[in-house]
Amino acid sequence: MKLLLATRNAAKLVELRRIVADAGLGGVDVLGLADVPEFPEAPETGATFAENALAKARDAAAATGLVSVADDSGITVDALNGMPGVLSARWSGRHGDDDANLQLVLDQLSDTPDDRRGAAFVCAAALVAPGGDPSETIVHGTWRGTLLRAPRGENGFGYDPIFRPEGDERSSAELSPAEKDALSHRGQALRALVPHVLALVG
Repeated sequence: MKLLLATRNAAKLVELRRIVADAGLGGVDVLGLADVPEFPEAPETGATFAENALAKARDAAAATGLVSVADDSGITVDALNGMPGVLSARWSGRHGDDDANLQLVLDQLSDTPDDRRGAAFVCAAALVAPGGDPSETIVHGTWRGTLLRAPRGENGFGYDPIFRPEGDERSSAELSPAEKDALSHRGQALRALVPHVLALVG
């Protein structure tokens, strides 16, 4: 069975492939969007992570005929009333500019005391089977922590360098890939999808 991970974010694709592989999905050939013919991708206009993930997975399944997984994820900052949220990747106005997005959040929190810098990474992941199979599954993962005042670490991407998970003194970008997968919002969501993928394989 071929499973399409519907993302063009290279760092996210590496992470998703690693999580799926660690889940022991034998007999599943994991593809990325670069492995299939290009197709029109609708802009992310959903008001929630789940809406965006489901739209991306539906588009990919319809265009390719493959069972497709898509995720939408971001960071919600308590002191910013839950923002950037679904706007995380384009918070600075430039989609995918990690450094600018991260710096804008730090600037917005510059006067926020340490005890009010709570945040959470949130992920919604959707699994859609193509054609006549109406199978659609949406799962969620949440990873709580606090925001540092300056970036630390070289691993990860996005807001990882300023996110310190609960119970740890390191930033997410200072964790090893295995540590991050075991804890992260995306790891939680992808693992929750595994039984549904296995049901399709079976």
